[in-house]
Amino acid sequence: MTRAAPTTLRPTTPKEVRDAVLDTPGRLAITGAGTARHWAGRPAGVDATLDLSGLSGVIAHNPGDMTVSVHAGTPLRALQDELAAHGQRLALDAARVARGATVGGLVATADAGPSALVYGGMRDLVIGATTVLADGTMVRSGGHVIKNVAGYDVAKLMHGSYGTFGPLVEVVLRLHPAPRATTCVAVDGPVDRAAEHVLRLMASPLEPIAVEWLSGEPGRLLVRLEGGERTLPARVARLVELLGDGAREVDGAAAWDAHAALTAGSGAAPDAAVVRIGCAPRTLAPLIGRLPATAVTAGLATGVATVTVPATAVPEVHDTVAAAGGTSVLRDRPASAEVPAWGPAPSSLALLRAVKTRLDPDARFAPGRFDPWM
Repeated sequence: MTRAAPTTLRPTTPKEVRDAVLDTPGRLAITGAGTARHWAGRPAGVDATLDLSGLSGVIAHNPGDMTVSVHAGTPLRALQDELAAHGQRLALDAARVARGATVGGLVATADAGPSALVYGGMRDLVIGATTVLADGTMVRSGGHVIKNVAGYDVAKLMHGSYGTFGPLVEVVLRLHPAPRATTCVAVDGPVDRAAEHVLRLMASPLEPIAVEWLSGEPGRLLVRLEGGERTLPARVARLVELLGDGAREVDGAAAWDAHAALTAGSGAAPDAAVVRIGCAPRTLAPLIGRLPATAVTAGLATGVATVTVPATAVPEVHDTVAAAGGTSVLRDRPASAEVPAWGPAPSSLALLRAVKTRLDPDARFAPGRFDPWM
């Protein structure tokens, strides 16, 4: 039997999202800009798609409190442009922001970028959220007060949920001042040498904002510093001295664009897959050496890396990362590849299933994303 193409619903208000959930029978896939459509498990048995890209825009910006609430489908790039006029920013630089990633999508996929070293990921920047549950209940948690604890857990529950608990419709975020000056220092070398640099760097008072190694011949370590226009040059000089021969300032925009492209798997072979891994920072460099990776971006101070590997090697990657005490999730693969999206099930799987049953008892939202766990 040929299955009809699922209907796509495009609500533009939270009420329309609620109405779509209540009025549409069956299972719902949830999407925004589509920049993470291939991440995690493939949607399966979907009857309709809830496209939240039309649910966009700033709801309230409080520059004095450094908070902003936005609709979930707001592209982060557009939000940053609005915040820049006030000398503020959301301190998140995930690789796919330039491709139009939305605020809600970044929360739902637990995505982050190199600056997570200092500012954390979306989990650390979200102070409130509103979501629609399967029975139409609109759940609102947190708010514009950064130290308000009420509802925190619900907002963070949505972080990395891939929409399985329900669609986000509104997100409240804490902001940071935009830096007056930023620079990037690079030094070439293999990952083992880069890891030695990072150990010395993190023990120094230089306070880097991001520290990432990119694979290549022989590879390159990028270090981002932020600060005042008058004070930054002195810190750069000390950083160059610490990293030693070959260290120099480089074009930061070009360097980080190259990092984003490598993280996305751009230019990879047609049979390649992209896997995000996480482990203890000290174990990351040796772990990378054991993987059949053809391209790598590695946060040697955060323990988070993205590797491009042959799709046939994905099960091996999951097993190797799990044996090192880490976690892994598939971010991209060829359309024809049938490979596991996740590594071994976590010890918290029973709790995950219980929360899913409580919030979405008929398993309507985002079927397949956590396959085969639930």
